[in-house]
Amino acid sequence: MRMQQLLAAVVTAVFAVLAAAPVHAQGVGKYLAPRDQVVAIRAGKLFDAVSGRLLDNQVIIIRGDRIAAVGAGIAIPANATVIDLSGATVLPGMIDAHVHVNSGGLSMAQRTLRALANAQIDLAAGFTTVLDMDSRGSFYTVDLRDAINAGNVQGPRMQVVGQSLNPRATNYYPDAQSLRYYEGYAESKNVNGPWLARAAVREAKLHGVDYIKIYTTQDFAGTMHMWRPNATLVNNPSLALEEVEAIVDEAHRLGLKVACHTYGGEGMRSCLTAGVDAPNHLLELDDEGVKVLLEKKLPFVPTVDDLIALEKGDLAATGGRNSRMKLLEQAVRRAVAANVPIVFGSGATSEAIPHGTQANQFAIYSAWGMGPVRALQTAFLPAARMLNYDMENHIGSIERGKYADIVAVAGNPIDDLSEMQRVKFVMKGGVVIRNDLAAK
Repeated sequence: MRMQQLLAAVVTAVFAVLAAAPVHAQGVGKYLAPRDQVVAIRAGKLFDAVSGRLLDNQVIIIRGDRIAAVGAGIAIPANATVIDLSGATVLPGMIDAHVHVNSGGLSMAQRTLRALANAQIDLAAGFTTVLDMDSRGSFYTVDLRDAINAGNVQGPRMQVVGQSLNPRATNYYPDAQSLRYYEGYAESKNVNGPWLARAAVREAKLHGVDYIKIYTTQDFAGTMHMWRPNATLVNNPSLALEEVEAIVDEAHRLGLKVACHTYGGEGMRSCLTAGVDAPNHLLELDDEGVKVLLEKKLPFVPTVDDLIALEKGDLAATGGRNSRMKLLEQAVRRAVAANVPIVFGSGATSEAIPHGTQANQFAIYSAWGMGPVRALQTAFLPAARMLNYDMENHIGSIERGKYADIVAVAGNPIDDLSEMQRVKFVMKGGVVIRNDLAAK
């Protein structure tokens, strides 16, 4: 008996040490730029994300992981490694503010490996920063984010929501005994009332998330309940205004931001009234909703790729009369006309919406009233501002003092937005991820 007690004490002590001092794999910091490195990039054309203009013959000086200087005619230090992109167009690293690096898997190991692979695919495609909008259960994305930040593995800058708070109903539950089977997808937080909602926010904060994600529309996606006979959306609200307000208030008190999945109706009004930081989808956005967005200085994250994947099923269900894609176009055109900030968010997942292909959205944004320049800008400063921790001071443009997150394409993306689907050069924090433009 005494031996068992001693063994239990040793095990407890070991776990206490492990909890106090995170274990790092060999090669900590391997994927971080050396602090003493000096790099100079010759940019034939440089997209100024602030003005939307293309600048000719710019030089970017990078020290460590930050931009030290940028401009025309800047002297290149003698000890600098020179990267010649004089035949290319250079832009800031893109930001995708709505991805799911993984949304399924039979084990936590499978889910984590797929998440890492998808994050690396996004990075190679030029998305140097992503906001993961729901891990579908657990908080493993927090660990993935931390491993990337520590330089243990390569990946984009990540901000994560972990698991969302409320019990979203994409389909009804067969019986009470089956709830545990579904909790990985429906989430298991009890937010039935403002105080329970606050408690759920606090728990998420203690798990290390950057953002809180709520679903205020029970859309019953993929079932007979998605569309009414008259081809209008079913938008059952899943949270009351008082609960949404409590979540937003508690999150802001704790230094977190709040994202909201909503299509329309009462659920959309609750999100906008409460002032969530990242309103997503907003398919039934009307003039009153636009007015609230402007008054509260809120952005709009339309997830085009997310709805492209649903278009075929929507048209079949409505006899060709309606689809979420059609509704989104109307909402985006209304927001663009009113100068609501549009933030790039794709909805990329593990299956239906492949990671690395998100840049196809730029052409769609352009066609929906933005034009090519405003379409490009959605993935830069507006997205950086929406992230947590004042990230617009660190990413979203190629300026002195910001992270050296830089991409390049062979052609002129203003003339041909499809160039953004063929990124040839990627640098994140001064580390070259890929360079297909190097001289042969």
